[in-house]
Amino acid sequence: MERAEAWDLLCEYTRTDSLRKHGLSVEAVMRAAALRHDGDPERWGIVGLLHDFDYEMFPDKHPTAGKPILEAHGYPEDIVYAIQCHADFLGLTRHTMMDKMIFAVDELTGFVIACTLVKPNKSLSEVEARSVRKKLKDKAFARAVLREDIYKSADEIGVDLDEHIAFVVDALKPVATEIGLNP
Repeated sequence: MERAEAWDLLCEYTRTDSLRKHGLSVEAVMRAAALRHDGDPERWGIVGLLHDFDYEMFPDKHPTAGKPILEAHGYPEDIVYAIQCHADFLGLTRHTMMDKMIFAVDELTGFVIACTLVKPNKSLSEVEARSVRKKLKDKAFARAVLREDIYKSADEIGVDLDEHIAFVVDALKPVATEIGLNP
C-alpha cells in the first residue's frame, strides 16, 4: 500500500484536475486528522486520496463501483470500508475514527475551498470559521455541497462546527499551492 500507487490509481480513473485536487485536499486533511487522533497518516491519507477515485467513471454507482477495484488492487478491508463510509446514503455504520473522519472532512473540505476561491487573494489565511458558517446558510453558494453531511458529521465526531472548520482550514495550508490556493 504505497501512496504513489494510490496516486496512479486516482489518475487512472480520474481525468479532471479539479477532482484530483479534491483528492489531494481531502488526503491532506485526513493526514492531519490521523495525527490528531493517533491514527496512521499513510492509511488515512490514502483513504482521503482515493475516496472519490471512481466518481468520474461511475457517477451513478459511486462509491460502490470502486470497492471491487480497490479490493483487486489489494487495498486492506479497513481502507475500502472507510472509503465506502464517506457516502452516507449507503447507510454503513462508521465504526472507527478513520471511518468517521472521511465523512466529516469530505464535504467540508470542498466547501472551505469554495469559500477560499471567492476571497480576494484566494488565501486560506483569509478564511474564518464564522464566514464559512455564514456561507453554509446561503443555499445558492456551492449548492452541490451536502450541508446536512457537514452538520451531521461534526456531531458524529463530537466537535464544535467552528472548531472543525478551523481544523480543516489549517490542514489545507500545507497543500494550498498544490490545490490552486494561497496559504
